[in-house]
This record gives sequence, C-alpha cells and structure tokens, in this order.
Amino acid sequence: MTSQKSVQTMKPATAAKKLGVYLPATPAQFQEGVVSRAELDALQADPPQWLRDLRRDGPHPRPVVAAKLGVSIAGLARGGVTEALTTEQVEALKEQSPEWLRRERATQAEVRKEAARLKERRAAEARPAR
Repeated sequence: MTSQKSVQTMKPATAAKKLGVYLPATPAQFQEGVVSRAELDALQADPPQWLRDLRRDGPHPRPVVAAKLGVSIAGLARGGVTEALTTEQVEALKEQSPEWLRRERATQAEVRKEAARLKERRAAEARPAR
C-alpha cells in the first residue's frame, strides 16, 4: 500500500501575505486560484515581473507599510493610515514627517529598547552562577 503525498495548497490571501504583497493588486489569475507550496516557493525563488513590480512600487499591505515607516500596524491606524500605500506615498510620508509618525516612531523605539532589555535580563538569569 502506497500513500500519495497530498499537495499542500493555500488561499491566495495567505500566499499574498507570505509574499508580502497586497492581494487586490495581484493579477486576477493569482487572486482566483489556489497556490501550492511548490508554486509559492517558485514565486519566492524566481519572482515574475508582476511580483517584482508590486514589491518595488506597491501598493503595499499595512504590515509592509508599517515596517517601511518604522512603526507598528496599530500606530498606522492611530495615524489614520488604513489603506495600502504605494512606495511613493510611503516616501512622501517620510519626507513630511507628520507629528503622528514622529510619535509612533518614538513609541516603537521604546518598545524595541524594552524588548532588548528584557531579553538581556532573561539571558543573565539563565546564566549559571559561579
């Protein structure tokens, strides 16, 4: 008795998230089908032109926008950014540096600093006493 290996597939939304692209901006063929694990790996290894263009120019999903701006997703929402933005729009926001963006960047820096402090503390506690 031989068992056939089943092909793992995912919804287009999941694949888009893993690829870091905004699903509504992807080609209709991508949005309407299912993506196998092998297809996802192939897209990541050798991205087609549409994927390279989306990654470069956007529109970008909110997690990507947040990372490009150096803020959290919640910080984006507090700043009134609820939609996907293009690279050009992200760069314009960086240049304008509105008050909410400066505040959210400072908050994010504090969060990272505290996380690093806690990580160091846990590492120090894990070391054996001599």
